[in-house]
Amino acid sequence: MIKEEYMTLGQALKEAAVIESGGAAKFFLAEVPVWVNEKEENRRGRKLYPGDQVTIENIGTVLIARDET
Repeated sequence: MIKEEYMTLGQALKEAAVIESGGAAKFFLAEVPVWVNEKEENRRGRKLYPGDQVTIENIGTVLIARDET
């Protein structure tokens, strides 16, 4: 869930419990194919906005949503 205007791909992977720390994002993205809105992505700093869809090979899909609380 996004509390700000956007979150990075690294933050999303951490929040989804795919990686343990933000620092692991670079290595994870080098090893595992990840797509953002059906385009392959390997930049941990890629900005994600509400409505974006992140698909991680052999793991699943995460839909980015705004935290309304």
